[in-house]
Amino acid sequence: MKAKKVEDQDLVQAFIKGDPSAIEVLINRHRNKVYTYILLTIKNQQLAEDLFQETFIKVIQSLRSGKYRDDGRFLSWVIRIAHNLIIDHFRKEKQMNSISNDENNIDLFNSRKLADQNIEERIVENQIRSELRELINALPEDQREVVLLRHYGELSFKEIADQTEVSINTALGRMRYALINLRKMIKEKEISLTLQ
Repeated sequence: MKAKKVEDQDLVQAFIKGDPSAIEVLINRHRNKVYTYILLTIKNQQLAEDLFQETFIKVIQSLRSGKYRDDGRFLSWVIRIAHNLIIDHFRKEKQMNSISNDENNIDLFNSRKLADQNIEERIVENQIRSELRELINALPEDQREVVLLRHYGELSFKEIADQTEVSINTALGRMRYALINLRKMIKEKEISLTLQ
């Protein structure tokens, strides 16, 4: 029987029962979609590869410990694991980037490396990106997924519909609601997303 004809759930059950080749088939089958999702979200190839491996390590651990329930959407479950690992990464990164000048013998804020002529613009641009990422992360999962795939992944709505296994109208509707929600959050939080 060819691997492509075997359903994901059959492969999951085979792996749980002790067939290690079944997980290889699942990883190879979904490698591109999972890796692309991670890469489009974090935009760092080395980190994407690390998180991809971490995702499937977690998948294997979860399958072995019986934490996966069959809802016929194995890929969505894997993407959700990847997404949670990405959020964890950004949280850790945010904590690590909190630097106090008092803890260092050198004056970080008078460093020549930080004295480039466009440093203020870069700081503002990074702040805008950070705030936008937080807003996107605050969206409901289905809306967030469409925004990431459309704007970071540059996928068409047809490709998004295929990847998320919904109709084009549903994908378009999710994008519409995502934009409405983003505008609402920007207004409520009085955030400026322009360089001044």
